[in-house]
Amino acid sequence: MDMLQRWWFMFWDKLVAMTGSVRGLGTVGVALGLYLLISVVVGIWWSFEPDSFEVEPVMVQTAEGAEKPVIGSATVSSLITITETLLDKPGGYLSNDRLPPGLWLDNVPNWEFGVLVQARDMSRAMRKDFSRSQSQSTEDVDLKEAEPLLHFDNDSWILPSSEGEYKKSLKYLRAYEARLIDPQQQNAQFYARADNLRGWLADVSTRLGSLSQRLSASVGQKRVNTDLAGEAGARQSTDNAAELEVKTGWMEIDDVFYEARGTAWALAHLLKAVEVDFATSLEKKNALISLRQIIRELEATQSTIWSPLILNGTEFGLLANHSLVMASYISRANAAIIDLRALLEQG
Repeated sequence: MDMLQRWWFMFWDKLVAMTGSVRGLGTVGVALGLYLLISVVVGIWWSFEPDSFEVEPVMVQTAEGAEKPVIGSATVSSLITITETLLDKPGGYLSNDRLPPGLWLDNVPNWEFGVLVQARDMSRAMRKDFSRSQSQSTEDVDLKEAEPLLHFDNDSWILPSSEGEYKKSLKYLRAYEARLIDPQQQNAQFYARADNLRGWLADVSTRLGSLSQRLSASVGQKRVNTDLAGEAGARQSTDNAAELEVKTGWMEIDDVFYEARGTAWALAHLLKAVEVDFATSLEKKNALISLRQIIRELEATQSTIWSPLILNGTEFGLLANHSLVMASYISRANAAIIDLRALLEQG
């Protein structure tokens, strides 16, 4: 005991010497407590997800004096606004924060990743398909710069930072938009064709399918291995068991939930833009209603979460399972997208 007391007094003496006095030590404690309290309050504020925004095309005057929307302007404008929201929302971009309160937050960074993936997919579709008339045509000069910048590492905090690269991408996207809406700039185009739209929707479908499976695995599932179903001659690198047990880790349940929520937020806006820019193709295929139903399913995922925690009750238990509810909306949206792609493929 004497040794313990001596050690304690030596520790206290050194601590007092470092702070100058016991009063100084108390001041440091108060300052630290105040900093932590402010960080908690700011963290709560930063955790609120951004609101939706209106999707509108750019209107230009025709030679007759009437106004008409610029094809592609709604999609490009929505992509720019989505990317700006990642960077300019309260707290800014949090995925690469190394200090409190951003360091403590994980829901918003996962939300950001879901949004970022959709921005990346759309920028790739614009570079690869929407801005090109055929496979042998030249890439747009601005989109070929913007797309790889959005694919930069999402949690780099210095030299270069993620925000810096995404801001550079925005500069090229705005340059493309400016050329697109300028009637004198005929080298910037957006081709609103059904085949282009089908290609992007295929990417969307695979993203939603993966999210749906990860959300459903919150309670653990035994799944029959269907990896090679549908083709007798199909082979794979390594053999898997006939039945697979899949379960999302307890610490990852809220991460997957907020990634899905961010994905749905971004995708709902992009589909609203598609409704504007591809209106003629969708009307000819009688597919507008199908698209609007997809948007409605995705908007339902943005309802207010009244619980302070993402609950993970069993399928028919006493507590809710937020992941399964989200999976239901995501799965219905994905099924509707598959149907929409089939409609667009019809002559």
